Amino acid sequence: MPLAAVITAPKQPVTLQLFPDPILEKGGIIIETLYSEVCGTDVHLLHGRLEGVPYPIIPGHFTVGRVLETGGQVTDVNGKLIQPGAIATFLDVHETCYNCWYCLVAKASTRCPQRKVYGVTYSAKEGLLGGWSQVVYLKPGVKVLTLPEEVSPKQFIAGGCALPTALHAVDRAQIQIGDVVVVQGCGPVGLSAAILALLSGAGKVIVIDKFASRLAVAKSFGIDETLAINTDDPQQHLERVLELTQGHGADVTIEATGVPIAVKEGLQMTRNGGRYVIVGHYTNTGEILINPHLEINLKHIDIRGTWGIDFSHFYRMIELLKRHSISRKNIAWENLISRSYTLEEINQALLDVEQGSVLKAVIQPNIS
Repeated sequence: MPLAAVITAPKQPVTLQLFPDPILEKGGIIIETLYSEVCGTDVHLLHGRLEGVPYPIIPGHFTVGRVLETGGQVTDVNGKLIQPGAIATFLDVHETCYNCWYCLVAKASTRCPQRKVYGVTYSAKEGLLGGWSQVVYLKPGVKVLTLPEEVSPKQFIAGGCALPTALHAVDRAQIQIGDVVVVQGCGPVGLSAAILALLSGAGKVIVIDKFASRLAVAKSFGIDETLAINTDDPQQHLERVLELTQGHGADVTIEATGVPIAVKEGLQMTRNGGRYVIVGHYTNTGEILINPHLEINLKHIDIRGTWGIDFSHFYRMIELLKRHSISRKNIAWENLISRSYTLEEINQALLDVEQGSVLKAVIQPNIS
């Protein structure tokens, strides 16, 4: 019987439980988990900050594993047969209907009301539908991709959910060659957005964070300027951004903090006519007072929200990792991972992520 980590209810320690083996349906897949991610979303789940979560749940929405068994012939989006033994991953979003107003008219499938997410909106009562488990059951219709040989499982999970989320944010930002880009926050999403900004041709990328250890990692990836938040002088990093941009402000600012005050600061450090992209506010963390005339309309600024990902971001993420993998002596994505944890260490992993003592934490459920 596979072992899995379960959040039984908000604000309760994660427990380990045994589950029956999945019943394989036609078109389904069973994978042995190699890596699953621990991210800020999981901390929100632990504290009950997301609506509509059917506790108890098995978290782990971004996962990579080895195919153990398939329910008949199953192919990926390219028509490639998925065979036992293959290293595969899957889009955590499932059951998007492609039949509602959001899907068909608004072209905003990430807002589809039928949409469900592995490790978030599936209950543990429904089976092994989260990555913090020794095996995961992929329901018929789950979008599965095998990893190309250039991308290792560790490189993939280093990108994790942050990389396609950042890719979506950078799409929304419409970065042009030579743009000055400021990224607020140097967690996995922020750092991924900064790296993608460089790859998009930004002339200068500036990252802001309160953790010196995270900024050091950003420097190792070639980020041009890293600014530490000084609690004794909270305007210092804003003044430095203006200094680095000849007083104009950034062409593009990407918020990846989840902190309300960062939005007000971000508007101030974005130039007139610039673009401000908000991707970090995945949960309701409160309100902030904004002057619509001075901070938005007079500045003629674009504000763009970014919610979730769809299959295109997931697919392009793997293509990006393939093109810029360490095997091609390009980007050492796996350096984003601070530490790997066992299932028995999951509560420590959550605490480390919450306290910011690690940049990225991953779980290896089949290693004790």
